[in-house]
Amino acid sequence: MNKIIDDLNWRYATKKFDATKKINDADFEIIKESLRLVPSSYGLQPLKFIIVNDIDLRNQLIPASYGQTQVKDASHLIVICAANKMGDSEVDEHIENIATTRDQDAENIKGYGDFMKSTIARMTAPQKSAWNSKQAYIALGQLLHTCATMRIDATPMEGFDPASFSQILQISDNYSPVLLCPIGYRDQEDETQHFKKVRKSQEHIFEKK
Repeated sequence: MNKIIDDLNWRYATKKFDATKKINDADFEIIKESLRLVPSSYGLQPLKFIIVNDIDLRNQLIPASYGQTQVKDASHLIVICAANKMGDSEVDEHIENIATTRDQDAENIKGYGDFMKSTIARMTAPQKSAWNSKQAYIALGQLLHTCATMRIDATPMEGFDPASFSQILQISDNYSPVLLCPIGYRDQEDETQHFKKVRKSQEHIFEKK
């Protein structure tokens, strides 16, 4: 079987993690770099990844996760946050980063920055928030595949109270938590790892024109 398909068949939303098994530092650095390299619209990266290691904080997060203990038992808990705003200052910062990274004169790419600013200026605040949140899902997809390739288990989670997470973790008002992803190693007693993966057929989900 193709390795990509094998990786995707191997992964599942882990319901019970082995709390005694920890991801080593070298592997976690790969995961972090994978997230740093996540694609985003215009490359603006309106995201922040909060890594929660403190066990007391993670215990506090269980009620805010509707009792889902993965947030405590997994080796690492990653909270994917989206920026609450996007405007000229964020674009200017991005243009400066492009210029520095590619050894260019920022003035030569000012037109690209102006184009981004004009596009963003036409968005309402709710539209900007929704746009930024969509980038979080791109990051989650890459995180899940990276972890599967490394045979590290992951559980994508939307079921949590963002306001409580923001309060407990003292997240800056500039960002809102959008997704959770506990990662680590499955407990051998997690029966769901043995369930057959249920997906619609290719004939059902693909359409040719």
